Amino acid sequence: MKKLVLLGLLAALAACEETPPVDVPETGAAPAPTNDDLPLIRGYRSEDDWCQVTGESAFTGNFLDHTADLVSCPTGSEAAQSLVDMLGAVQMAETGGYTVYSVPRE
Repeated sequence: MKKLVLLGLLAALAACEETPPVDVPETGAAPAPTNDDLPLIRGYRSEDDWCQVTGESAFTGNFLDHTADLVSCPTGSEAAQSLVDMLGAVQMAETGGYTVYSVPRE
């Protein structure tokens, strides 16, 4: 009987899968873009946010809009996904390992 209980516990533990929260951005410094297309200014949601407010350049000029913020995040990062999920960010372009988003202002 003890072996059966132990086997049941082991099976239950094996079935558990740890899933990280979606809205927790990476920690530490964000990677630098691999080109000069994106003038990154500061963290968007906080000082250490991997998603950065993005300024005007020859590349970003066509994406600027007075009703939205231009924000760039490392492509494929949790920070980028949370920007889309939480704030309805719309992808505009990709360059230098970053994805550029337009985030509607409220």
